[in-house]
Amino acid sequence: MCPPELGDFAHLDWDRAARTGVPEVVWGLGKTPEQIASILQHMYERNGLAMATRISPAVAQVVRSQLPTPELAYDPLGETLVLGTPTVRHAGLVGVITAGTADQKVAQEALVTLRYLGFQSQSFRDVGVAGIQRLLQRWPEIQSCDVLIVVAGMEGALPSVVAGLSSVPVIGVPTSIGYGAQWQGLAPLLTMLNSCVPGLAVVNIDNGFGAAVLAGQILRLAARWAREC
Repeated sequence: MCPPELGDFAHLDWDRAARTGVPEVVWGLGKTPEQIASILQHMYERNGLAMATRISPAVAQVVRSQLPTPELAYDPLGETLVLGTPTVRHAGLVGVITAGTADQKVAQEALVTLRYLGFQSQSFRDVGVAGIQRLLQRWPEIQSCDVLIVVAGMEGALPSVVAGLSSVPVIGVPTSIGYGAQWQGLAPLLTMLNSCVPGLAVVNIDNGFGAAVLAGQILRLAARWAREC
């Protein structure tokens, strides 16, 4: 068994998956590439799968030199590293909707996280309210999803529109994309929190990872209810 303590820089939480259904994931910012590589390696040896978020291309290059294996996959758009090969393990489909192309980085973090956690997902890109016909054109496909993650910057109106049309859970993700008065994501965050559509869940600014985890928890709970009925 791998020790949970890694020198003086990390104490891994092996029981997190058993407690919450979601394994520990490495937050890359503030860690050295060598620390990230060591944590990923130990997690992979224990679980056969490991993931890190907020990994810049330069850091990913060093980590790859520390872990020279084809099973290490780097996504430069979402800035994620996954060690191992995820498989679909859970029922349900998550739709990840972006208001604009500039929001795709945050959406990609959510998509990679969903894949890592064993969920199927589908991406719907650049369907913001500035050209709302784009959303309506994709709506028949979007309606087939069981949970929706809606990623939007600027004024952040898209999650309210989607939640007003949909019968499934909607998770809003504000992004730090926009002009000066957008305040690095504060404006869309407040728009989503103040939505007049009841039941819209909102995560923090640029938190695609947290949105994916919440979507997964919703689907796992639905599957548990289905088994118990």
